[in-house]
Amino acid sequence: MRLLVTGACGFIGSSYVRLACEDHQVVVLDKLTYAGRQENLEGLDVELVVGAIEDVDKVRAVMEGCDAVVNFAAESHVDRSISDQEAFARTHVIGTSVLLDVARDLGVGRYLQVSTDEVYGSIESGSFTEESPLDPSSPYSATKAAGDLLVSAHAHTYGIDAVICRGSNNYGPRQYPEKLIPLMILNALHGDHLPVYGDGRNVRNWLYVEDFCRAIHTVLLEGRPGEAYNAGGPDEMENVEVVKRVLALTGRDESLIEYVTDRPGHDRRYSLSSEKLRSELGWEPEVRFEDGLERTVAWYRENAWWWEPIRSGEYRQYYERHYGRALG
Repeated sequence: MRLLVTGACGFIGSSYVRLACEDHQVVVLDKLTYAGRQENLEGLDVELVVGAIEDVDKVRAVMEGCDAVVNFAAESHVDRSISDQEAFARTHVIGTSVLLDVARDLGVGRYLQVSTDEVYGSIESGSFTEESPLDPSSPYSATKAAGDLLVSAHAHTYGIDAVICRGSNNYGPRQYPEKLIPLMILNALHGDHLPVYGDGRNVRNWLYVEDFCRAIHTVLLEGRPGEAYNAGGPDEMENVEVVKRVLALTGRDESLIEYVTDRPGHDRRYSLSSEKLRSELGWEPEVRFEDGLERTVAWYRENAWWWEPIRSGEYRQYYERHYGRALG
């Protein structure tokens, strides 16, 4: 197949392209915002087009001749959505609408929307299924949910072959260090304080990025039209326990933990049931959190060339504004 993969210079998208380009021809459309980096596609045989998914003409030009679309394009950080929600609405809602309209006009064979567990909101016990109502809590998750609903509406109204794959919290190599795990790894490696929101007891369901990419590709190839599939990780853990494990792997003391003011509207717990994806399509996560975290810490240790330009650039100003403390 010839695949159009949007947002593929980001963390999860670039991991997916590594998998997809083994068997398929891949065209990448990426806006190259702060978290989208060409280096993430280094060594891969793909065609990269720089542009936004809200740009109808650009989307039509790159989608022409493609057999399927996989949409990773997203503004992905909840904290940034709280301070500037316009960019999130533009990408997640308008951009998704443009992709769907062009895919319908061109008769593209399949459209896959990459989504998140956050569209369901928080859950005290048990796990969300695909039948759970969407109940987003932040501008990020609200606009992601809006994009999902547009996909479902296009499948229902126009009959396009569209599917959704929602993942739990991803981690692994090449994740921008505003997210919990890479943030904690890099701060620990540098001996900086590790900022933990609130009491640190928010629970997340962790999924290694390569496992999520296998789930996405399985849904692309085998998922039933119009359906959504949840891909949950094999382990869930409180944030503060994740931080302590990072400290142990980097040889740092827990005295570096610094509890900071909680994020507004911070969801307490996420958990996804993957039963539908397991039973219908045979997907299983392969990497347990202990092993995946070791791999991730090792990657950041060995690839300073990747993250040094980030920590020395605009990210330093963002970090100081957000946490009220400069990086060391």
